[in-house]
Amino acid sequence: MADDIRIRVASEPDGGAWDDYVLAHPQGTFFHRYGWKRLLEATYGYPGHYLVAERAGTWCGVFPLGEVRHLLFGHSLISVPFCVYGGVLADDERVREALEAHAVQLAERLGVDHLEVRNDHPVRDDWPRKADLYVTFRRELSEDHEVNMTAIPRKQRAMVRKGIKAGLVGEVDDGIEHLYRAYSESVRNLGTPVFPKAHFRAIRAEFGDDVDVVTVRHDGEVVASVMNYYFRDQVLPFYGGGISAARELAANDFMYWEVMRRAVERGCRVFDFGRSKVDTGSYSFKKHWGFEPQPLSYEYHLVRATQMPDLNPNNPKYRVFINAWKRLPIGVSRLIGPWLAKGLA
Repeated sequence: MADDIRIRVASEPDGGAWDDYVLAHPQGTFFHRYGWKRLLEATYGYPGHYLVAERAGTWCGVFPLGEVRHLLFGHSLISVPFCVYGGVLADDERVREALEAHAVQLAERLGVDHLEVRNDHPVRDDWPRKADLYVTFRRELSEDHEVNMTAIPRKQRAMVRKGIKAGLVGEVDDGIEHLYRAYSESVRNLGTPVFPKAHFRAIRAEFGDDVDVVTVRHDGEVVASVMNYYFRDQVLPFYGGGISAARELAANDFMYWEVMRRAVERGCRVFDFGRSKVDTGSYSFKKHWGFEPQPLSYEYHLVRATQMPDLNPNNPKYRVFINAWKRLPIGVSRLIGPWLAKGLA
């Protein structure tokens, strides 16, 4: 490590300075924010190891890391758990290298299976990398709603208009109950465990006005809902889904249009449709909206593990479990899903 770079672990009084650095850094994201450390520790009991680099007393880099331990899914150090982007933010390459070296030492001292860094671009050529599994979808927004509507390909634009004609109504929702009902049913139908309600409550409490929920109703009944993150001029619809009636009503298409429309009114100029696994349903859905996939580069330092983790629904060894989960009563999936989901960080 360079003599002029000092690495230390951030503590609660550093939270404000941490977020100031993230906001000022061109590669900073919503998922680099200090609030995720508080959420990990308070909601899941997972230690946050948030590293700060200083040079002559001035901050010159940060590296958010969360330590996840689960009976089924092992022990890992991740930047950042429950998030799709992460990695080092630094003033220069020497700082980045110093932070990564410190993280490797930490991972080995903790005895984790692996260190996982969720970069949105390639960083380390000497680490194993999942460069062809995950992509993200981003597109600039116009101030003009009609321009944004026209940018949606014709077939998907027709689905949005179908939802409008069906009388769907979008509203900003103060709570998480409607979101949880729609989202938990949606992920159950995909064969995926749902997070606990406390997860969604904690996100709203921690990030305040930088998070909202848009809920869609038909004849007064909730049919779809989505939780959205806001960072700088970007909107990121993150946890979204609909009940069984949503498909016939084109409620999901209407919902994302409603998020886009409201985000423009809020001043957003980038719509981040978020991460998808290649060749999955969500991947195809986002492409049908006219978004082009941009590869993500998840990189690993293996400690006790001999290969990269493969918690992928396309992995044949999980297929039986996924098919069985789809058939669970919704109440059962909400009861036992959160214990499983806390390991799917």
